Amino acid sequence: MSKVVAIQNNSSGAMALTVDETINVLRASLYPGAAVESVKMVISYCQASGLDPFQKPVHIVPMYAATGQKDGSGKDIKAMRDVVMPGIGLYRTQAARSGQYAGVSEPEFGEDVTENLSGSNVTYPKWCKVIVKRQMENGAIVEFAAKELWKENYATKGKDSSAPNAMWFKRPYGQIAKCAEAQALRKAFPEIGSQPTADEMEGKFDEYIDGNTGEIVSKKPEKPAVEYYTDDDFKSKSDEWYILIESGKQTSERLIKIVQSKGKLFTEEQTKTINGWQDIINENK
Repeated sequence: MSKVVAIQNNSSGAMALTVDETINVLRASLYPGAAVESVKMVISYCQASGLDPFQKPVHIVPMYAATGQKDGSGKDIKAMRDVVMPGIGLYRTQAARSGQYAGVSEPEFGEDVTENLSGSNVTYPKWCKVIVKRQMENGAIVEFAAKELWKENYATKGKDSSAPNAMWFKRPYGQIAKCAEAQALRKAFPEIGSQPTADEMEGKFDEYIDGNTGEIVSKKPEKPAVEYYTDDDFKSKSDEWYILIESGKQTSERLIKIVQSKGKLFTEEQTKTINGWQDIINENK
């Protein structure tokens, strides 16, 4: 390819790179490991929108897409493909370019919730609210609020886990704040697009792209997320369970199997505690 991509450079005006050169630089820096065709999509997206691909206004997100074909049981056959999605920085840029962006509020958070998710104790804000302001043509400033629930937005470690991924575990407030701000920006500036940002879609294993409409839709989880006993639940039942083992009515191994057969599972630490009771009881006999 010989087509030239003009990249703004503050020190020397415009730096001209061919498409091939641009692809190589982007793959080596901002999109390591990305397929050539996926980086081409990024460049085309940026050229159509007047954006600098080196500012990384968009992200490459692997997602399942319906192929339009059916398997033997009549279910849709899905295949993984790369999708170009805006980052929240792009929505901020587009809002600012409109000349009507009047600022954004500091995020407001709901009460803290501590919950055991697939064996991980996680503390997170129940919700986050962000307000984006837009100055209308008549000069009036209108506020557009978005309130997002953490449990409806967080990304999990994997398809069969309800524990948050590393980023959502480390930054439970920062991640939900970005989701709330993105929603508020879409409400205030609907012309910038309705597509969710890469921040919102990261780790969403129960979402895929409809091959017919191109929309991102939810699918039913193939099996429910595993639920574990919280520390409070465990403490409230521990005396009752200890007595069953002490009286000889149950062994620790059998008690664990019976209790877990009702739906909730013990964490590794809780299992160790119950087996420890058996050891203490055996020593005291």
